[in-house]
Amino acid sequence: MSIKTIQQILGYSKHRINSAIIYFKPNSSKSEKTFAEEIQNSLSQTQKSINPKFFYNKTGSMLFERICALPEYYLTRTEIKILQTLKQELPEYIDKKFRLVELGSGSSTKTRLLLDIFDKIYDSIEYMPIDISEVLKESSKDLQRHYDSLQITGIVDTYENGLEFVKEYDKKPNLIVFLGSSFGNFCPNEGFEFLKKINKVMKESDLLLIGLDLVKERKILENAYDDSQGTTAKFNLNILQRINQELDGNFNLEKFTHVVQYNDNENRIEMYLRSLERQTVQITKANISLTFEQDELIHTEHSYKYSISKIPKLFEKTGFIINKIWQDENNHYAVVLACKQS
Repeated sequence: MSIKTIQQILGYSKHRINSAIIYFKPNSSKSEKTFAEEIQNSLSQTQKSINPKFFYNKTGSMLFERICALPEYYLTRTEIKILQTLKQELPEYIDKKFRLVELGSGSSTKTRLLLDIFDKIYDSIEYMPIDISEVLKESSKDLQRHYDSLQITGIVDTYENGLEFVKEYDKKPNLIVFLGSSFGNFCPNEGFEFLKKINKVMKESDLLLIGLDLVKERKILENAYDDSQGTTAKFNLNILQRINQELDGNFNLEKFTHVVQYNDNENRIEMYLRSLERQTVQITKANISLTFEQDELIHTEHSYKYSISKIPKLFEKTGFIINKIWQDENNHYAVVLACKQS
């Protein structure tokens, strides 16, 4: 299918930054409407919530980069350590001319580790980041400065919509990567369906590389999401500031606080914003007025942790065959490479 046809069917406009970087994006009114509708629905429920995908505006993405460098946040440095070992083993799986497709534009360190592998085996590299945040444009320009042969086609949209774009794009094999343990943000049923969605858009020649955080001691987990410097608290509160800026809300951030707890029964970290007093909030573009009781919680994120013994069954049931599982020496984290069942 031609690029023009993809644009017409999926409703994207094409934007060119320079000769090596283009990106596709749905029109702004469509994106704003989706944000407003989702906020209206999720904050109108008995258990108020905000989807964590809305964390990542420009400020949220910057704060998350800071989180990744915190001493308590083991996830990033552990995943990087595993990815560094892939430079010896991954090339045997991508001996064809693969494109790198990343769900989330990623931290420059992790993306570069993979691009370094591609750079050693290919004369030119194709990279397709999918990210709901327009920070994708800045990260793409930064990457281009480090790789002369890099061609970037970005998609500023949700993962689900971006995957549909990739499905229709061409017949070239893709290495689809989903790092940072972001898969843990899905509840088990959603994660199951998301893996099936990825599997559905994959060609038989495609591969999936995904990071999964593993079950471990409660203290390690809770400290990772409630750091001593308060950076994660700022990241969590920023989602209210984003609503204020983009949807004409009037949240007073000083009247909410960051809360983290580990749920042993569900093997998940839970993150909330707690109202410090009884208060009323207006969100004009979402057409809602909200009343919060003192200590009422807004659920903003959960992060499921996985047992290594259960990973093979999850992938088998969603249509995959596991090629390889890499772990760190402490068994805190896993990176899984999988292909589509024939």
